[in-house]
Amino acid sequence: MSADDFEGNEFESEACAYTDYTSGEAHEQYPKTGGGATGVERDVWDALYEVEDPEMPVSIVDLGLIYGVEVADDVARVEMTLTYTGCPARDMILNDVRCAALAAGVADAEVTLRYSPPWNVEMVTERGKEDLREFGLSV
Repeated sequence: MSADDFEGNEFESEACAYTDYTSGEAHEQYPKTGGGATGVERDVWDALYEVEDPEMPVSIVDLGLIYGVEVADDVARVEMTLTYTGCPARDMILNDVRCAALAAGVADAEVTLRYSPPWNVEMVTERGKEDLREFGLSV
């Protein structure tokens, strides 16, 4: 059976239905971990470290999902990615990130998804890799 067998029905989507923990190209800018952040921006990063991926007990920051945090005019702007574009927990993660940023003390928080560069296991921090191993995943 191939994907062609499902053409025209509900299985037509090419979105990946699972996280693929294969190696990819290392990006020199990633992972971003909030190093050097101060003030409210530091508080937002600290709050984001408390948000775990819904599939495993690993911080989304340590998974390398956060691409940037800026705080200006009492608004936090968080850029992030997902481990795959078809993530069924997308809305939940975005809401958790927004709530975490708000809990850090800003008046509003905007969360933007980016898929470039695409996420891969090289973006996971060393602490994230240790947490994944403890969870039972080989990375």
